[in-house]
Amino acid sequence: MSQSKEIIIDLQLVQHLITSQFPQWAELSLRPVDSAGTDNAIYRLGEEMAVRLPRAEWAIGQVEKEQRWLPMLAQKIPVSIPVPLAQGVPTEDYPWFWSVYRWLDGENATVGQLASYYQAATALAQFIYAMQSIDPTGGPAPGSHNSGRGEPLAMRDSAVRDAIATLNPIIDTEIAEAAWDLALHAPAWQGQGVWIHGDLHPGNLLIDKGRLSAVIDFGTLGIGDPACDLMVAWTFLTAESREDFRTLLSVDEATWVRGRGWALSFGLIAYAYYIDKNPGLAAISRRAIDEVLSEHVNRCE
Repeated sequence: MSQSKEIIIDLQLVQHLITSQFPQWAELSLRPVDSAGTDNAIYRLGEEMAVRLPRAEWAIGQVEKEQRWLPMLAQKIPVSIPVPLAQGVPTEDYPWFWSVYRWLDGENATVGQLASYYQAATALAQFIYAMQSIDPTGGPAPGSHNSGRGEPLAMRDSAVRDAIATLNPIIDTEIAEAAWDLALHAPAWQGQGVWIHGDLHPGNLLIDKGRLSAVIDFGTLGIGDPACDLMVAWTFLTAESREDFRTLLSVDEATWVRGRGWALSFGLIAYAYYIDKNPGLAAISRRAIDEVLSEHVNRCE
């Protein structure tokens, strides 16, 4: 996780940016939105829009990437995603580009109540299938812009083992190492890379009227191993709906095992970093660890 210094973003700064660059929206209400995310500050502008501003240098590339690709992706995906409406420019008070998006109704899935996990599994399967079906030509390969999401799992080995060591004795490190080794031994992806969201967990999902209604925060968008987005099976779904999800996507064994590895690597690295910094992300990542390790133990019995 980056150690870059964060910029302090407050209501007065955002109001000034809106007033000076988009005077047509200057009279609309503006209020901060609570988020477990660390990359961006989010403000609701009126009832129909959201302002999203990078907090730190590691996140600034997300603006151009989302402005370029999300309008195209939104036309081909059956689940609601953020659509950029405008791009703000740097000023003396704020040094980076920023975005205005269409507001999406719903509660974050960390607090929203689902009426049916089968509906959520179906919506997520449809989202991932649609993403994987879109022509990846010209899309960004895994790299620093998306924390390497979609790269071969072996490239995460050192970071994962460091996280396991850090979390001893908070988690069962022996089981964690065994589960991680199993994922590393799965055959690597040999096909063409596909579009991936890269960060599918409850903090990036919305629930509206009991239904999973939207996928948000495409900062880790890229082209890579399709197994990466399967992490949502362990970061969010239940054991029963996890099987429904796999069936709906017709996932082969090697890709499924790598997907479990992605969930574990996300959980371990994020939990080790955020355990005393961000309670929301710590809870999300700990849940992913617990689901993977519990499943591993059950499979070995």
